[in-house]
Amino acid sequence: MGISRNLPSHHYADVPPPSPMVAVDGGNTHIDHNTPSLLHMSFYWSKEAEFLFPGWPDNNTGMYALSIIFVFTLAILVEFLSNVNVVKPEATKYARILFQMGINGIRAGFHYMVILSVVSYNGGVFISAILGHAVGYVIFGSPIFKKGKDK
Repeated sequence: MGISRNLPSHHYADVPPPSPMVAVDGGNTHIDHNTPSLLHMSFYWSKEAEFLFPGWPDNNTGMYALSIIFVFTLAILVEFLSNVNVVKPEATKYARILFQMGINGIRAGFHYMVILSVVSYNGGVFISAILGHAVGYVIFGSPIFKKGKDK
């Protein structure tokens, strides 16, 4: 006895296209069919991006460069906070735990901001995040710059 029950077939061609941008002004909702969506599903190379904050970097070359530097710096800070150990040995056990918990929370927040930036699928943002993590690792995580250890 077969299991086929005249179920509808689901194909990707049956999926409707994404809905256009919807604007609300004064309680009235209207659909703007002329506004292109900034959601990309594959990597693209353009300064016309939006990530982390609405309207940022706002299709401005200077703001785009600033946002690339921002993501690069965030990635370096993630590597710094992953390798920092500033808890004094004479501190109480609970103080050490609470301090490390705070450092780990800040590191996780910065890491998630880098991840959210990368999922904008902008190639420049992706490369700046990768380079930031690599530079941060070389400076803070690798044995190259660690003092007191044999190389």
